[in-house]
Amino acid sequence: MHHEGDEMKDFIELDGSSLTIRNFIEIARNGKPVKLSKECLQKVEKSREAVEKLIRDNKVVYGINTGFGDLAKVGIQNDSLEQLQENLILSHCAGVGDPISDEESRGMMALRINTLAKGYSGIRVNTLMTLVEMLNRGIIPQIPSKGSLGASGDLIPLAHMANALCGRGECRYRGELATVKYAFENEKMNPAVLAAKEGLALINGTQFMCSLGAISCFDAANLLRNAQIVGAMALEALMATGKFLSERVHLLRPHPGQMNVAENLRKLVVDSEIIESHADCDTIQDAYTLRCIPQILGASSDVLAHVEEKITIEMNSTTDNPIVFPDSGDVVSQGNFHGQPIAMALDYLGMGTAELGDWCERLTFRMLSSELSGLPPFLVKDGGLNCGLMLGQYTGAALVAENRILCHPASVDSISTSAGQEDHVSMGATAALKLRKIIENTGYIIAIGMLCAAQALDFREGIRYGRGTRAAYVVIRERISTLEKDRYIKDDIDVLYSLVHSGEIANRVVDVVGELK
Repeated sequence: MHHEGDEMKDFIELDGSSLTIRNFIEIARNGKPVKLSKECLQKVEKSREAVEKLIRDNKVVYGINTGFGDLAKVGIQNDSLEQLQENLILSHCAGVGDPISDEESRGMMALRINTLAKGYSGIRVNTLMTLVEMLNRGIIPQIPSKGSLGASGDLIPLAHMANALCGRGECRYRGELATVKYAFENEKMNPAVLAAKEGLALINGTQFMCSLGAISCFDAANLLRNAQIVGAMALEALMATGKFLSERVHLLRPHPGQMNVAENLRKLVVDSEIIESHADCDTIQDAYTLRCIPQILGASSDVLAHVEEKITIEMNSTTDNPIVFPDSGDVVSQGNFHGQPIAMALDYLGMGTAELGDWCERLTFRMLSSELSGLPPFLVKDGGLNCGLMLGQYTGAALVAENRILCHPASVDSISTSAGQEDHVSMGATAALKLRKIIENTGYIIAIGMLCAAQALDFREGIRYGRGTRAAYVVIRERISTLEKDRYIKDDIDVLYSLVHSGEIANRVVDVVGELK
């Protein structure tokens, strides 16, 4: 099943314990292939041997030779165990809604491979390696976005993934929508035929919420960098003082995020004539959107650090049920599939990300309001005839309002299922889907803020900007010209959103000032 030249590829090794968010993004977003070590495959083989022994000994074990959920009390004969797994997958393919993105689906596959590689799930090596081959050959299951309750894990989306592993359903293949059957035939691959325990090994777990959550962590970190760049540009455009950035101020309240943001802002405005000119000015204090940037963005930075820790733990955990302990032969029914730790973390990150947008929209309002900014109304010459960037703030306000609604936590809700057997669920998948939308909205709000900040700096022409703000300004002006008169503004917003989302602006700034913490 190997393509020629596969050995020359740059693989990421999944061992069940060392996956990072950055490596995850390389697999999910950038399509890097994966491999498993011999040690992992030996562990997987050993856990499978334990399952086979239980079947031979006629031990009654949940999900191996019983029904599922509230049907656990129903015993299943050995000659029906394969049919049991088949029925499990088909019956659980109940998802609805638009499919998740290819990167989210690839992420789910990678995370499921990583947890199975730990060797506590009882899957066969051949079945696991078929999933690895699907990922590496770009057979990406079309997985509906809605249906998971986040306990017993993400059952429904993972069932759609497992259904594809069995050669059924639709996938994205070579850039086109295709049947999984066609993709397998074209790759000369055989679909999996699930044996006892393998269905549960594939669908109990938190890989839907965790895939979306890991991607959101990466994108939120990028938004945080861009927000700080907008803040630095606004400090200069609005002629703020830099006194509040002094390290001695923040040492008196040493929250890590606050300390880091203050340090980053000092880096961004190094060599700024505007900031230097205010070193001893008589301005008493600036507005909160300027003076409190380290405190506001720093709090979001601390939220992100917390959630990154939770996601990294989850990516490298065993989250299915029951767990097979191969050394002792014990099989334990437990609740590691329950998504509560991730659900609460993703709700928290939703709040932390939404606050970046809330702050940036208020900063945009300040730059556009001449009585607050000292700049021409709506940042355009010949105002009246021209509306300038007035309406950008309207869009930002609409997105802030939507984010506030989306910040209602999903994790405080629960609806009992499976005849009361599964009577508390996490709603972590809902938290993940909400967070994804909050991040998209906030990306647009920051893009609009950056568009206004660049335009505002045009009115400070002739005064040297800081190193970081100058680098950001140059990238923007390479793609978007100064607004001299009204034009179709959506194009400017979309271009800036792509520059923010891709990390192009932040990366160019980092090249000049060094890493932003």
